[in-house]
This record gives sequence, C-alpha cells and structure tokens, in this order.
Amino acid sequence: MAEHRQNTKTAKALANAVKAFVDEVIIPNESKLALRDQGSLALQMELMQSARRSGLCNLFYPLSHGGKITSLEDYLIVAEQEGRTEFSQDIFGSHTALDAHMLLKFGNETIARQFLEPMVSGNAIPCYGMTEPGHSGSIPSLISTTASLSKGQWRINGKKWFISNADRATFMTVLARTGSEDIPIHHALSMVIVPTNAAGFKIERLLTMMGHSYGQGEVSLTDVQVPEHFLLGICGNGMELMNKRLSLGRVLRAMNWIGLAQRCLDLMGERIHSVRGKFSRLADKQLVRQHMVNAYHAIASARELIRVAARSIDAQAPDEIAINVAKLASSRALCIASDSAIQLHGAEGLSDLTPLFGISRIARSSRILDGNDEALISSIGRRLISFYQREKVYSFD
Repeated sequence: MAEHRQNTKTAKALANAVKAFVDEVIIPNESKLALRDQGSLALQMELMQSARRSGLCNLFYPLSHGGKITSLEDYLIVAEQEGRTEFSQDIFGSHTALDAHMLLKFGNETIARQFLEPMVSGNAIPCYGMTEPGHSGSIPSLISTTASLSKGQWRINGKKWFISNADRATFMTVLARTGSEDIPIHHALSMVIVPTNAAGFKIERLLTMMGHSYGQGEVSLTDVQVPEHFLLGICGNGMELMNKRLSLGRVLRAMNWIGLAQRCLDLMGERIHSVRGKFSRLADKQLVRQHMVNAYHAIASARELIRVAARSIDAQAPDEIAINVAKLASSRALCIASDSAIQLHGAEGLSDLTPLFGISRIARSSRILDGNDEALISSIGRRLISFYQREKVYSFD
C-alpha cells in the first residue's frame, strides 16, 4: 500500500512537471512546429533536448531503461498531460514507449544492444510495419510480406504502408509471413527487426492524411537480409506479439487522445469567458452549456474506462473488451470535444489561429488508427455474446 501511494505521488509530480513544460515551452511554439520544415525539425530537437535535461523523456519506458513509472494506471495522468498537444509525443519520446516494452520483453541481447539502448539514448527511432497496400490491416490472414530463413539470414520481401515515422525511423519491426499457406495463421506470422538502412529497404512515398503530413509512408522491402537473431520473440508467434502490441498501443493512444480532448474543453472555457465570448453572452446560451456538458461527460467517462483497461494490463490479464471499449470511448470523446470547441470558436476554429483544426484531423483519424470503429465494435459484440454462452451475469468488477 505504501509503495502504491509513493508511485501515485511520483506520477502526480511528473504530471505537474509535464503540464508546465507543455504549457510554457511546447504550446507557445505550436505554430512553428506545425510547419514541419527543416526549421521546425531543428526546433523539435531543441525542445527534445530541453525535455531530456528536465528529466521528462521516456517516462513510461521500462525502469531498467530509464523509465520512472511502473504502472500503466499511474501513467494515465502523465500521458494526458503529454497528449495536450500533438507535438509532445515526439518531444517527450512517449511515442516510442510501446516499442521499448516490446523490445525488452521479446528481444534478445543483440536486439537490446543494437536497437533498444540507442532508442533510450535518443539515437534510434522505431517504426512498425503491419498494414499492406490493398489489404485491410485488421485481417492478419491477408499479410503477404514474407520472411524466409536461409543460412542464418532472414530474406524479406513485401510492401507496408501507413507507417508512422517512416520518414525518419532507423529501424522497423516488420510483421511477415514465415509459415506456408497451409499453416494456421496463428502460427504463420513472425516479427523481424529491419534496419532502415538495409539494402533493399526503400521509402516509396510519403502519405498525407487529410491533406496533412504526419510522417506516414509506404515502404518496400526487396530481398532485404537481416541476421536470424533479429527475430522478435520466437518464429510463428507474430499474432501473439501483434495482439500484445495492439492492446498496449491502444491504451497509450487513448490516454493521449483524452489529453487533447481536455485541451479542447479548456479552450471552450477560455472562449466563453473571453471578451468576444462575454459580448456574445456565450455563458447564457443553453446550447453552449450543452456543448460543455457533452464534452465533459465524454472525457470523464473515457478516463475511467481507460483506467479499467490499464489496470487489466498492469495485472498481466489484458481485458480485450475493456481495452477496445476504452479506445472507442476516448476517440469519441476527442471527436465530441474538438467538434464542440470548433463550434464555439466559429470561423477561427477552422483557421490556423487556433490548434483546433489540427486537433480535429487527429480526432477523425482516431476512429481508424489502431483498429477502426466498425472492427472494434464487431469484436466487442462477438466477445460479449460469447460470454453469455457461458455465464448469466457479466461482472464489471
């Protein structure tokens, strides 16, 4: 109990420090960072070094590799503060925490030395190759990228797209088919680490999302060869690793999205009490009050659903229903909050005078990233219906 209280105290202190850094350092530079040119990249690196000097980088990394928070549930209040601006994940290194945990848990000494440790020091950037052109990312059986082992080398051929960080990653975790067509899919896929400077690795093109560049790209792998020990986990357990990655990744993203939703709620409050808001008597309008209540309700509900999902992962018993519902709820909260905030800001909300239009792009993409709404709803519904084949009462405890 005493240890839990101390961990919670540490998380609260870190959340306050992150909030101050976001408010005082990152948010004032958002317009410059949004340019995504050489100048903005240099500024991002400068802010990253400042965050590192302040001890605010890689907070949810494994403790053995510089992390400061052991519990995903405790990390929630920190991740929310990191998420209040779309630029902080790169600056705080929080977007690489998922890879850090995957490499440590399923990698070997060589993978730790060549990829994990450089990532901890800020000298390596990961990306993940799962989805392929022409194939739905939610159907693993359609994976056509192959990895065949010969004379101690993996030979990899295929294409991947919508790869985050494709424009600057130093290595990619590739989900590939290592088993023949007659092998059940649950034993036919594997994950292999591929350096992006390997011969045959090529960025075919960068992809925009809703007219904006987020570093997404399409990549081809043509006879790429890497050592046998670059295999993550064991051969054939790619589906298991994919599910573990998705579970943790969905919760981490959901936490950041709630931070953005909170930012929208705060901007609504600021707008209502601004000179223009007072002149328009926004505080007296019932529909404005409804916007505030709807956003608050969605955020508060999603936060608790995320907490339940995080607790299940901390207990080493991931609850797929809770995780997927939390992802859905946080996405919807962000959509509701960003849309309401834009309504209250009018034309300014659609311009570059506020961060709201950029946030709204992220909100819309959140309904697709890490599993689209339809696929998640179908999965949750199937699991609930199957549950009632075995039990009469669903226990929310």
